Amino acid sequence: MDTISNRDFLKAGDWRKFAGAQTDQQKGVDHPPTQKPYPKGAMLIDLVSPKEFTIGNVPLIDAINNRSSRRSYLDKPLSLEELSFLLWSTQGIKRTTDNGVTSFRTVPSAGSRHPVETYLLIKNVTSLSPGLYRYLPDEHKLLPIRSEPSLPTKLAQACCGQTFVATAAVTFIWTAIPYRTEWRYAIFSHKIIALDAGHICQNLYLTVEAIKAGTCAIGAYLQDEVDSIIGVDGKDEFTVYIAPVGKIR
Repeated sequence: MDTISNRDFLKAGDWRKFAGAQTDQQKGVDHPPTQKPYPKGAMLIDLVSPKEFTIGNVPLIDAINNRSSRRSYLDKPLSLEELSFLLWSTQGIKRTTDNGVTSFRTVPSAGSRHPVETYLLIKNVTSLSPGLYRYLPDEHKLLPIRSEPSLPTKLAQACCGQTFVATAAVTFIWTAIPYRTEWRYAIFSHKIIALDAGHICQNLYLTVEAIKAGTCAIGAYLQDEVDSIIGVDGKDEFTVYIAPVGKIR
């Protein structure tokens, strides 16, 4: 497909056709879970509750004005509270409907479908062992996945050799589970998912400014390699965005 024809992905399409579309929701198919399941009995790590945050009190106008892509990080840890703040700011749940179908979060998502999962490659966070984790927004907890000293280097290589990835205190790796959105919006879902990922990353850009940290969004990565590092199948779940975070001067 050439560059010009590929622009069609950015177009809204004819939403008048949506009225007659038979989505899985309209067919009565059960809604997909709002969060990817995890093994029963898994050890979960508590995060600091949003009610207990003592950070983040930066004027919004300053956060917006100072927002920048930053690729140079100090060899300093993030605190557990700071990581909790970043996770809540980018995917935190404010409330969920009684039937569990819909969660209302700190970021917008079309139809509140929230197709994005958050993985973390942690290198330097106080009281957390280095390794790969997944954020569980329903519980506001972390699920440890695996530990491997070479993971930061492997991820940097998979990000087309962008070496600053390996120096970050923590790297956010966002995946999409497309069916969460397809269940409601069918063929219109995929542009929506890309927009949703953008909302999440912009919240990260603003909230890191409140903790004297920085980030740089990454779209240049080797799909199969990153998917393999975090252990997703590349079909029903795959990486869509990456953002290293570290303390700055």
